[in-house]
Amino acid sequence: MSKHSQTSQTLFNCNNMVDPIKRIILKHPKDAFINQNKIDSEYKSLNFLGAPDLKESSKEFRHFTKILNSFDIKLHFIEKDDLTTIDSIYAHDPLIISNSGAIICNMGKKSRIPEKVAIKNFLKSKNIPILGEITDPGKLEGGDIVWINQNTIAVGMGYRTNMDGIKQLSKLLTDIVEEIIPVPLPHWNGPEDCLHLMSNLSPIDHNLFLVYPRLLPVNFIEYLLENNIELINVPDEEYETMACNVLAIAPKKVIMIEGNPLTKKLLEKNNVKVYTYKGSEISLKGSGGPTCLTKPLFRKPLNR
Repeated sequence: MSKHSQTSQTLFNCNNMVDPIKRIILKHPKDAFINQNKIDSEYKSLNFLGAPDLKESSKEFRHFTKILNSFDIKLHFIEKDDLTTIDSIYAHDPLIISNSGAIICNMGKKSRIPEKVAIKNFLKSKNIPILGEITDPGKLEGGDIVWINQNTIAVGMGYRTNMDGIKQLSKLLTDIVEEIIPVPLPHWNGPEDCLHLMSNLSPIDHNLFLVYPRLLPVNFIEYLLENNIELINVPDEEYETMACNVLAIAPKKVIMIEGNPLTKKLLEKNNVKVYTYKGSEISLKGSGGPTCLTKPLFRKPLNR
C-alpha cells in the first residue's frame, strides 16, 4: 500500500455524505467572531439577520460539539486568522474534501476569499494534500456540493458557484467522479442571500434525502427519484428556520436546529434519530446550519 493510500485511509475519506463521521473540521466562535466589537462591525455588511451574541454563541457551539463528541468524532479546529470575517465560522464552504485530497474553493462571496490562506495552513498542518484550487473566473463554494453517491456529485449553480467553477472542479475530480450534475438555483432573495444547493437538499441515508422541492428544478427531482432515492419534503413553514439544513453524522442519525417540529417528526417517521441544538446565534442569524458549521474530513466507509 502506498504512503498516499495509507494517509487517505486514516486522515481523509469523503465520497458520500452519510457514512459515519470520524473526523470533522470546525471553527470555534471565539476564533471566528473573536470579540463582540468585530461582530457588531461586520454583521450588517455580511448580510447576517442580526448580530450574534458571542457568549451565547459559545454556549450553543459547546452543545453542538457535545453531540459530535458523543459519537466519538475527532474535532479539528481552524485557528483564528485576522484576515477573515465572522462568516468564517461556517467551515464547510472554503474547501471540498475528496478521496485524493482537498480542493480549495474560490468563494462567490468576495469577503470570504481571504479564508483560502487559513484553510491552506490548516491542511498543511494536518498533512492533507491539496488536489487543486478553483481560480478566477471560476467561483465555487462548498455549500453547493452534494455527493449523490460515491461516483456522482450534484453542484448548485447560482450566485455563489458558476459554470466555470464547475468545469474546473470536473477536471480536478476526473479520476474520482464519473458524473457531475449542474443544478440551476433560483434567484430567490437575490445575490446577497446565501442560497446554496445544500440549503434545499440534505442526504439522510444513501437512498433517503431531505429536500425543499419548491426551490429545486423538476429534472433534478426526477433524477433523484429515478435513482431510487426517497424524498422527505420540508414543510413551507419550516424552510426559513433552516429545517432542510441537516447534518448526517451516520446513516439515519442527524443533527438539526431545534424549533422545526414538523420536519423532525417526518424524519422520525422514517426511522431517523434526530439530535437538536439551539442555533439562534451560530446558525439562524448567519443562515448557516449544522452542515455549514462543519466540514466532514473522514467518513468511515460502510460495506454496501
